[in-house]
Amino acid sequence: MANRPINIYEFEALSNDRLPKQEYDFIAGGATDEITLRRTREVFDSIMLRPKMLVDISQMDLSTTVQGQRIEFPVMADPSGGHGRAHPDGELATVRAAGAMGTALVLSSGSSYTLEEVASVATGPIWWQQYLYSDRGLTMELADRAKSAGYSVLCITLDSTVQAKRERNIRNDYSSPPSPNYAHLELNQWQRWDVSSDAPSGVNALIDRKATWSYLEWLAGNTSMPVVVKGVMTGEDGRLAAEHGAKGIIVSNHGARQLDTTFASVEALPEVVRAVEGRAEVYLDGGIRRGTDVLKALALGARAVLMGRPLFWGLSVDGEEGVKTVMGFLRDELGQAMGMCGRPTIDSIDTSLIGIVSPLQSVLSPPAWPPTSQA
Repeated sequence: MANRPINIYEFEALSNDRLPKQEYDFIAGGATDEITLRRTREVFDSIMLRPKMLVDISQMDLSTTVQGQRIEFPVMADPSGGHGRAHPDGELATVRAAGAMGTALVLSSGSSYTLEEVASVATGPIWWQQYLYSDRGLTMELADRAKSAGYSVLCITLDSTVQAKRERNIRNDYSSPPSPNYAHLELNQWQRWDVSSDAPSGVNALIDRKATWSYLEWLAGNTSMPVVVKGVMTGEDGRLAAEHGAKGIIVSNHGARQLDTTFASVEALPEVVRAVEGRAEVYLDGGIRRGTDVLKALALGARAVLMGRPLFWGLSVDGEEGVKTVMGFLRDELGQAMGMCGRPTIDSIDTSLIGIVSPLQSVLSPPAWPPTSQA
């Protein structure tokens, strides 16, 4: 491929050129003023790494486990809906790419292909994402359907009970076909997606706005799949999730698409890790663009990270190969950063490689005032 991109940002630029404006805006946009969207990169860029020399890095191992499943490197595909807007093969290409790279796909219930179609071509771990619906029968129906198709983990998105205001979509009068996963249901306004939501308006109306932690506990007790929750941004919610049956927690602000002027996910990560106290695995999504971002998240306590928008950019530029390339960037850059920091394995990564305050501060800090009197 001529002028092949060499990093994720260059994939994004090519994707912007190739996708229709309304599709690019839907993928790239955030809630209201997109303050949190911008903040996410600013925070990642403000975290500095502390390199360490003369450590044996001759045998690098980037593999880890998530919910007992081995993956080759700690980056998974986030549950982002409608990959068909970026490439005709949609999630079929994404799941093949994830399998080829030795990692997992979390399939959105808003996928362009049915969960069964995606499972039929999967060669690696696949997880299934859905919501807590007002009809608990529907909640169990979709979970059981995913289990029967071969999905091993149930991911429940918690932060979509309120429809966000996404102004790019409103200006573009955005609409898109609904997911075939819900084709068996009779829904009002089935023909249009709500312009402010990641779910079809008919499906959004099915989400239970009265749901509390007892609903999560009920679900965890009625499925054989481990339950992972997505959308936790505070230590309190992390603790409650673990107490009510969650085996995994994705620290996520929904890609800054739901609530603006909240923290970047990576800022909330340490608080959640501390509160969970090892009772559930903790993951992170939001703003992952470089291998150093992955390393920083792992150092702050994440077991693995997930990426969403770069999947669309890879798909729109080069289909399945584009997704593999995007994932490969993160894998290779992570390995390079781990080597420079003297961390040959995932288990060797800890907070000591993270720097937030410049070492110059202790040298250049202003003297106390008033000055100490001298005899």
